[in-house]
Amino acid sequence: MACSQCWENPPALDAAGGGGRVLVDFGGQQAYVAGSADSKAAVLLVCDAFGFEAPNLRKIADRVALSGYFVVVPDFIHRDPYQPDNPNNPGMWVQAHNPLEAFEEAKPIIAALKDKGVSTIGAAGYCWGAKVVAELAKAHEIQAAVMLHPSFVTVDDIKEVKCPIAILGAEIDKTSPPELVKQFEQVLSSNSSELMATMVAWPAGKEARG
Repeated sequence: MACSQCWENPPALDAAGGGGRVLVDFGGQQAYVAGSADSKAAVLLVCDAFGFEAPNLRKIADRVALSGYFVVVPDFIHRDPYQPDNPNNPGMWVQAHNPLEAFEEAKPIIAALKDKGVSTIGAAGYCWGAKVVAELAKAHEIQAAVMLHPSFVTVDDIKEVKCPIAILGAEIDKTSPPELVKQFEQVLSSNSSELMATMVAWPAGKEARG
């Protein structure tokens, strides 16, 4: 969440949205979950600054769950989504929500998934959430990663990635321009890592939400 486009077109949050359910405590965090709890494969879906109540995020979780995955969307921002009408945002919001703290909070969630018999865990993160996923991919916590319009992710981060990763950036993206995604690809290729780098032509680098 480092460019002005990230803060535009905020979604109408819906605490009751989605076809799944909200758990008060999953690995220490409130979370929206979808899919079979008996699945041996799980996906950790990490929100952007608008949080786990964003309708499109829950729709994505529901769709992924239809493929047989157990999907967990934690409330890593602790019911404090970015508020466009707050004059102190976005700077104050970013200072108050360090993705490295969310990375630490993700570890007990992954442990809880393993405790329930999940053997394969992937993670996908949008914008602010992509940094959380990058940290998980560096720490051997997950088996596959997807970052969409990643913010705060550096080339040095990518050098430490230890699992297959897909990086999706917008054609016009101030935070993760094609040139930066290309650097990511070059680093991963040199490390013999598996990479699928896809350029998605989101208008003006804006994310799909709502």
